[in-house]
Amino acid sequence: MAGNILAKSKENIDAPRPKFSDLLADSDIKKRWEKVRKYFFLRESTYDMTNRCNIRCDGCYYYEGDKQFAVENLNPEDWRELMRAEKGRGITYVVLAGAEPSLVPELLEVCYNEMPLGSIATNGFKKIPESVGYKIHISVWGNDETSWRVRGAKNLLKKQIENYQGDDRAVFVYTFTRENIDEVNEVASHLVAHNCKLTFNVFSSPVGYNGTLRHDSQSLMRTQKTMIELLGRYPNNVLFSVYNAVAHTHEKGLHDLYSCSYPRCNPSQDIGLGRSFRQYRTDLNWDRSVACCVPDTDCPDCRHYAAGSAVVTARLYRHVGDADTFKSWLDYVDTYLAVWVMGYEKGENLCRRVIEPPQAK
Repeated sequence: MAGNILAKSKENIDAPRPKFSDLLADSDIKKRWEKVRKYFFLRESTYDMTNRCNIRCDGCYYYEGDKQFAVENLNPEDWRELMRAEKGRGITYVVLAGAEPSLVPELLEVCYNEMPLGSIATNGFKKIPESVGYKIHISVWGNDETSWRVRGAKNLLKKQIENYQGDDRAVFVYTFTRENIDEVNEVASHLVAHNCKLTFNVFSSPVGYNGTLRHDSQSLMRTQKTMIELLGRYPNNVLFSVYNAVAHTHEKGLHDLYSCSYPRCNPSQDIGLGRSFRQYRTDLNWDRSVACCVPDTDCPDCRHYAAGSAVVTARLYRHVGDADTFKSWLDYVDTYLAVWVMGYEKGENLCRRVIEPPQAK
């Protein structure tokens, strides 16, 4: 997630640029800047709540690597102690995942009572109690036919909508794979008909995955075009921006574009996520050498929406070279806050042009 947005990157940027005060002279830019900067205190870590799941998806990152073999700690008091310790070291936002966190609702309650800002990544098959007031990200990988083929779950979208229609916590996260790009029109129409909010993710291959879901350059461009079309078609339901689409469908992955801030790819412990971020396994231990928001993802192929919420936003200083680039960055931050933070409302996007991500020089 956010994780120290103002952590200045060490790249040397030599190109002439306007003064920051000149950018803020635009009233729309200043208003949006003042809106998003109130949330710069967010500092995240992530937590695997359980190693069990009620479905099994092709390309699931959780069942790669060693984390799946960690012993579950189901003791609520141990989790309470962990949350209090996390607050003590400055963590302000939790991302609860796992395999499937809805299977341990009592642990979700403990985390929420101790750390009230956060989100939960779920497949949506089982409803999370309304007393857990986190944002809930419901993964959608296509229509119900595709869900049955890829995830082994019948009528999954129907079940997800039944569970979360009208729930202010819920954001449906459509993950684009190489195979399901055209299906999103059907799915989005169905979600909008039920007045659900949705955002987009791009399938990022787990280490060693060579299946049919992995993107190629052609599918990435088709995905970008489709994302932007849906953003224009459903502006009141789609939480996204043009720059989100560009950043997550670029031929280069997030690490090559922006330099990943998470410990797995970032050796520095001086500032930002390299110092603060931890990814706890179900036994409440963590390993810095593999810690990132989506462990066991193939780093060069990472275009994950969760990773971008920290990796892209941390590069403020790359995005102040001109007004449109800064507007695009503000749109990106505004989008991720609307997706990740309860009570935050997405504003109208400031830039609707395709802006190439500025490179480190």
